[in-house]
Amino acid sequence: MQVLNSSVYYLLNLKFTKEDVDYLRSTGLFEEDFLKYLKNFRFTGNLYAVDEGEVIFPDEPIVQVEAPLIEAQVIETFLINTLQHPILVATKAMRCYSVAGGTVLVDFGLRRSHGTDAGMKAARASYIGGFAGTSNVLAGKEYGIPVFGTMAHSFILAHKDEIEAFIDFATVYPENAVLLVDTYDTVEGVHNAVKAMKMVGFKHFKGIRLDSGDLLSLSKISREILDREGFKDAIIVASGGINEYKIKELLDSGAPIDGWGVGTELVVSADLPYLDCAYKLVEYDGRPVMKFSTKKKTLPYKKQIYRIYEEGLIRKDVITRYDEKIDGGKPLLNKYIENGRLIKELPSLKDIREKAITSFNSLPENMKDINRAVHLYPEISKTIEKTVKELEKKHLKEKKR
Repeated sequence: MQVLNSSVYYLLNLKFTKEDVDYLRSTGLFEEDFLKYLKNFRFTGNLYAVDEGEVIFPDEPIVQVEAPLIEAQVIETFLINTLQHPILVATKAMRCYSVAGGTVLVDFGLRRSHGTDAGMKAARASYIGGFAGTSNVLAGKEYGIPVFGTMAHSFILAHKDEIEAFIDFATVYPENAVLLVDTYDTVEGVHNAVKAMKMVGFKHFKGIRLDSGDLLSLSKISREILDREGFKDAIIVASGGINEYKIKELLDSGAPIDGWGVGTELVVSADLPYLDCAYKLVEYDGRPVMKFSTKKKTLPYKKQIYRIYEEGLIRKDVITRYDEKIDGGKPLLNKYIENGRLIKELPSLKDIREKAITSFNSLPENMKDINRAVHLYPEISKTIEKTVKELEKKHLKEKKR
């Protein structure tokens, strides 16, 4: 799960300014009593949520709001909007992490994200999902994420030749020079990188980046050249259309690649660009409620998720009423806000990342295979199932009359 911090901040600070209220009045759509109410609006309810970094499965309630109906309704769109994209990016990132085999993953996606806000969220989400850092410097400043970068093709094109560009770049960044070698001819670019480093007297340099072409063949040739010329410590970074499938294919084929710049497909969650999540009323005035719409059926009651482990691995999840208990189960929904006030300390981003990796490691092996679609759907407690049948009998029978 992702951006719980943003959701909590929003709920604790949500208010309507005079300008906001004046605009709403100008639309002619709202009564004066409602506008007067908004002037003093604040969230006074409770928020329950699954901790950020915890693995979640389909149909599970990851955020639960308990508040006067009008307050709960006002915050609906923001909560859905805030949660969806980061969950998708964190999942994509973790899929890359699952096949990276200890090689370094860096978010290169800001320029391809759907807006700067999405790029910021993607940088944070990918870090939670196991990435080492980001090329997004603002995300580094705001979130404390490690920042990485290499050189640009334009830097090379602005020089009369590659060797001059490599020398200038390495002179400015002697400890972190990752030289981009594919502007003209990639193999010649590697040779030029070696020549440049020897010309400035470097016995070591950070490495090279391959951004196009046959990455398997080019990485092997590059490794051979670097090793032969005495730069065995220089790393090889690959970028350009990288995703989890390419990472796995290249590493399985023996590509000597040490790091990956993952961009477009990560930040837009290319193979799953939307999350069909919903925010629905499940209990009101002490009575359970649910909707029966075709393919949009919901479950009644304020709920809890209990996770059952077996030998350290997730065996199953059970959704229950909040006041139910499951022996041996770990409750996942925790109360963060009570009566409009924060009551549970929000974890650091580092702690969230560590939790995400620990949670990933608790998945059964068959669920870590990126080439298999293995779904774990939660069980539903008998108490909830009984209520579903009662409500079904009541409401669907009434509908037929």
